[in-house]
Amino acid sequence: MSTSRGKERGLGTDFDRWLGQLFRKGPFTALIVLVKIAQPRIEPLRSSFVHVVGDKLDWGDIVLMLRGAGVNWDGAAFFPTRGDDGGLVPDDVARARLRELEGALHQSRLVLNEGAFFDVWGRNLKVEEAD
Repeated sequence: MSTSRGKERGLGTDFDRWLGQLFRKGPFTALIVLVKIAQPRIEPLRSSFVHVVGDKLDWGDIVLMLRGAGVNWDGAAFFPTRGDDGGLVPDDVARARLRELEGALHQSRLVLNEGAFFDVWGRNLKVEEAD
């Protein structure tokens, strides 16, 4: 697991760098979608949301948290969302936005590119259209 000391030295994953930049604007709620990648298909597995209130979280912490989903996943997409005041959204709003996101993903997996999409090692991923 990476540590905050590693982040201080400029180490860490693409996720760690993304989170650090995003959190500079303050707390937010992240919609999360776990996917299975079986080329050329991407299948959504589970979704949830988390309120991010501090910047001590790193990729290792996220992986431990996502183990609770009970599925083997190959990618995780994070969609930051903020309330009207620029901070966290209430749980009911997060759930509604998550359902909207799930509907959009049902229509097109390219929606994953609208969030921050990472593999199991915290490296950036991008979905491309298949021929």
